[in-house]
Amino acid sequence: MKFFADTADIDAIAELNELGMLDGVTTNPSLILKSGGDIVEVTKAICDMVDGPVSAEVVATKADAMIAEGRKLAAIADNIAVKVPLTWDGLHACRTLSNDGFLVNVTLCFSAAQALLAAKAGAGFISPFIGRLDDINLDGLELVRDIRQIYDNYGYETEVLAASIRSVNHVTECALIGADVITAPPAVIRQMASHPLTDKGLAAFLADWEKTGQKIL
Repeated sequence: MKFFADTADIDAIAELNELGMLDGVTTNPSLILKSGGDIVEVTKAICDMVDGPVSAEVVATKADAMIAEGRKLAAIADNIAVKVPLTWDGLHACRTLSNDGFLVNVTLCFSAAQALLAAKAGAGFISPFIGRLDDINLDGLELVRDIRQIYDNYGYETEVLAASIRSVNHVTECALIGADVITAPPAVIRQMASHPLTDKGLAAFLADWEKTGQKIL
């Protein structure tokens, strides 16, 4: 499974990248503006740091404008994935941009039917939003499972990029389902290393070691 960081925090991206925990990044204009930087400059800095795909999102809502914005974003770096919303106009933009040879991430997916359309439109990634479905008492993980089955049934090469990840459990379940990618806030990725029994075991080991009075260095 590939790990993408859902952030525009350069320091957090650098830390994960240095640890080999990062295969890509997803951004959006809101995340970049919260970081206090210029959209093009921050996106370029992330692309220079990370070898994998960096999703950069259009803000237009009409197909022609999305295509124009997408081409401009794709010119920032070779590893840009243009992110478009899963609307009818977004599907038009996806088809055109993918035919032009650009990698496209179709986002804001909330149904398996939408995911099927995105695959047929040539999407490189489909981003089902798990947490936002959970927020309205629907099962976001079930959507990931349904998309995985449909894509496997028909051999679609579109990668399932599970988004709106809220917890370590979301990551684990997506891995069990077979999602190709998860994109999560850096804090969630760091939390994957934590377990209370690990902390308890380490504390007990250190207490026993200190009793010996010995040192390794």
